[in-house]
Amino acid sequence: MAEKKQGKFYRAIGRRKEATATIQLFEGKGESTVNGTPVSKYFPIDSFQAKLVLPYSATGTEDKFYFVAQAEGGGKVGQLDAVVLGISRALVLFNGDLRKPLRDAGLMTRNPREKERKKYFLKKARKRPQYSKR
Repeated sequence: MAEKKQGKFYRAIGRRKEATATIQLFEGKGESTVNGTPVSKYFPIDSFQAKLVLPYSATGTEDKFYFVAQAEGGGKVGQLDAVVLGISRALVLFNGDLRKPLRDAGLMTRNPREKERKKYFLKKARKRPQYSKR
């Protein structure tokens, strides 16, 4: 981890596409960071920041937690989804009763869609060369 924090924390891992995020969830007030960068700079788009607070708003725990995340692989959207899943899983470690509201909000399910591999003789994963009858 980039930063060392003192005190008890809840660690969880979230994944999406090729992205993986390791979350350390701390109780109290603090600045949430991803890869040592404040969340507002790492995910500058408003819709991204709105998605980051979904686990807190679904469970009514706004302003009670902050996190330190290490995200790697994939792109920004995949990393964002991985961080959100990691936060949700860490909240369940904190309190098992939060599982139901998180599941109802659709935040506990890992999105399994990944890029399909390219096959030999094909141009892409499924695109075939043009067929010529004559």
